[in-house]
Amino acid sequence: MNLLRTLFAKPQPVPSPVAADWEAALDLPLFAGFGDDDRGRLRRLAEQLLADKAFTPVAEATPSGGDIAGIALRAALPILRLGVSWYQGWHEVVLYPAQFIHAADEMDEHGVVHAMHHVRSGEAWAGGPLILSLDDLQWSGHGQGYDVVIHEFAHKLDMGNGGVNGLPPLHGDMGVEDWAAAFNPAYQDFRRRVAAGEDTEIDPYAGESPAEFFAVLTEYFFDLPEALIEAYPAVYEQMRRFYRQDPMERFGAYFSGNHAPR
Repeated sequence: MNLLRTLFAKPQPVPSPVAADWEAALDLPLFAGFGDDDRGRLRRLAEQLLADKAFTPVAEATPSGGDIAGIALRAALPILRLGVSWYQGWHEVVLYPAQFIHAADEMDEHGVVHAMHHVRSGEAWAGGPLILSLDDLQWSGHGQGYDVVIHEFAHKLDMGNGGVNGLPPLHGDMGVEDWAAAFNPAYQDFRRRVAAGEDTEIDPYAGESPAEFFAVLTEYFFDLPEALIEAYPAVYEQMRRFYRQDPMERFGAYFSGNHAPR
C-alpha cells in the first residue's frame, strides 16, 4: 500500500481507553516493579499524549481501547522523568493494521537512483507523524528487547537535536564527549560482530546506523536491560543518566521479591 496516499485517507475515531484497558496495559512485563506513584504518573503522561496527539487509524485499522492505552503508556515510559514537552513539535500517530510498505528513491554509490520498497513496522518522520503497526504492538513489551512504540518514540527524542544521529538533546549534567565515548566504540564493535556473522542477543538491525543503534538499544534499556548491560555497560550508564531511570534496578527489586521471572 502507498504510505502517502493512505496518510491522507479520511481518519476514523479511535476508542477511549477504559479503566480495564489501562490496568491490562500496565500489567505487561515492561512495567514490572513500578509502584503506585509511578504507575499513576505513567497514566497521567499517557493521557496527556492522547490529548496532545491525534491518533489516526488508516488502511482499515481498528484499534481497541487496549491498543490505545498500550501505545500511550509505552510512549510515556521513556519520558517518565523528562516530561511530555520532549515530544513537542509534531502532532499525529498513524496506526496501520500490520506492517506497511515504504516507497522511496535511494541513490547508490555510483549516483544511480533506485526506486526502493521497504516493509516497515513503524516509522518516525522529522516534524511529521509517527507511524505504527498494530500487529507489531502485540509483540512488544514482553521482556524480549522488542517494542515498536518505544523504538519509534526514541527516534522522536533523537530528532530533538535537529538530526537523526543517535544523539538526543543531553541534560546539562551530561557531556557529548562522554556520550560519544560510550556509543561510538559500542556501535563499531556491534557492526563488526554482525558483519562477522556472530550471534548477538541484541537485534542486528541496531547496526544499520547510529540512529537505529540508539533506538534499538533504547528498546533493550527498558525491556531487556540485562542484555544491554552485559553487552555495553557504558552505553547503559549513559542511557540511565539520559532517561533518569534505572530499569535494571527496578526489575531486580521486583524479581527478587515474591514474583515469578518473566
